[in-house]
Amino acid sequence: MSTIAPAPARTAASVTVGTGPLSIDDVVDVARHEAPVVLDPAALEQVAASRAIIEDLAADPEPHYGISTGFGALATTFIAEDRRAQLQASLVRSHAAGSGPEVEREVVRALMLLRLSTLMTGRTGVRRETAETYAAILNAGITPVVHEYGSLGCSGDLAPLAHCALVAMGEGRVRVPGSDEVSDAASALAAAGIAPLHLGEKEGLALINGTDGMLGMLALAIDDLRMLLATADVAAAMSVEGLMGTDAVFAADLHALRPQRGQAVSASNLRDLLAGSPIVESHKGPECTRVQDAYSLRCAPQVHGAARDTLAHATSVAEAELASAVDNPVLTPDGRVESNGNFHGAPVAYVLDFLAIAVADVASMSERRTDRFLDKARSHDLPPFLAHEVGVDSGLMIAQYTAAGIVSELKRLAAPASVDSIPSSAMQEDHVSMGWAAARKLRRAVDGLARVIAIEVMTAARGLALRAPLRPGEATGAVVEWVAGTGATPGADRFLSPEIERIVEAVRSGDVLRRAERITPLR
Repeated sequence: MSTIAPAPARTAASVTVGTGPLSIDDVVDVARHEAPVVLDPAALEQVAASRAIIEDLAADPEPHYGISTGFGALATTFIAEDRRAQLQASLVRSHAAGSGPEVEREVVRALMLLRLSTLMTGRTGVRRETAETYAAILNAGITPVVHEYGSLGCSGDLAPLAHCALVAMGEGRVRVPGSDEVSDAASALAAAGIAPLHLGEKEGLALINGTDGMLGMLALAIDDLRMLLATADVAAAMSVEGLMGTDAVFAADLHALRPQRGQAVSASNLRDLLAGSPIVESHKGPECTRVQDAYSLRCAPQVHGAARDTLAHATSVAEAELASAVDNPVLTPDGRVESNGNFHGAPVAYVLDFLAIAVADVASMSERRTDRFLDKARSHDLPPFLAHEVGVDSGLMIAQYTAAGIVSELKRLAAPASVDSIPSSAMQEDHVSMGWAAARKLRRAVDGLARVIAIEVMTAARGLALRAPLRPGEATGAVVEWVAGTGATPGADRFLSPEIERIVEAVRSGDVLRRAERITPLR
């Protein structure tokens, strides 16, 4: 599955994991930028205190779910004390039942960090050495092999988390830094000086019962989309200039008539990007007879802004989930051990699906702007397909096909996963969230958005070059200059794919946005 590549590695400060919530940036720093994890000593004391409660209950002759009973549909089965360690290990082994392609390293690191964060709340009853082992695995750069399929998003991301717990036990398969080969977990842990865990009561359950996979992918998508939506504004501004559009429709007082926050932000970005643009100024005044630009130009703030507002809502849900202690059963602050349904992924699944809808629509509008550049009837005197020698050259005709094919797929990916449910566990788990599936398709959608925006940037840059001697604004001009430096300039037909890929990498690494923001900071 193709997914968006992480931004270039940066040096990240250590991330302290304690009883309080992690931030989205913390997740990104550990998952993508190898930030070391530090465990808060005070939180470790709380972990130890909650473990004492579990050990007291383990000694109780009365059954307690997850401590001295089976799981799911087997919750009424009492487990004798001498079989409980086997119970926890068997739970992890049986639930590590994933299949399909490997999940990306950054996703595995994110879900391990988030499970560790819940362990450190003191609400799960694990031993402190269990939390320390997870931190050690992250800091050693050891990545459990987790597979694409296996999670229904309830009770949490069971199979993906079980593959990670299996590695902590010294079983299963991993990838280690500096090697392209899959290794066995026992060897990797030994080489890193990490002792395998021998799970105690409730620990297997605590290690697999959470929304950490879908939440980790949500956090990473939020990080990507913050950058991509601003880049979409840059691409739209380049298209407005290249298609001889007007900036009058982005006026602040017009957008104040409809006080949608995201719309105002996008309109502000477009005003700033187009301010002082010689090419925009060139066709202002009474001699300009055009009444209105096409919707894909005129309504960019409305669509980009709606996507921003959707992202803001998704961020608020992610932040609430980052502040959560998701386990079943859970230890309450007053010392009770209670069964609950907080592992259900619906809150996260919904916003993952919402974002996929927004991504598809932003990409759809971007592709329409690309297409306008290539149609002589709508491009305002640019050559057909921006070709060098019309009839001999095809120009960017098939680059638009590529964008259109991606947009078509994005529309399919926008179909929500969270409305589906397949009962499991002998009807005990009779309604599931499919949040993991929603997250997986969002990752593919985010990658597609980056590619569609890149093709618009490439197309608009060529269109603007063909408008010479008219010049774009300083910020968009900096992007046009960079694109020309990659070799993506007007001229005779040539092998286009490498040019597209260079611009795709610059878009998804944030380099295109940074070049514009050196001139005009954006919101």
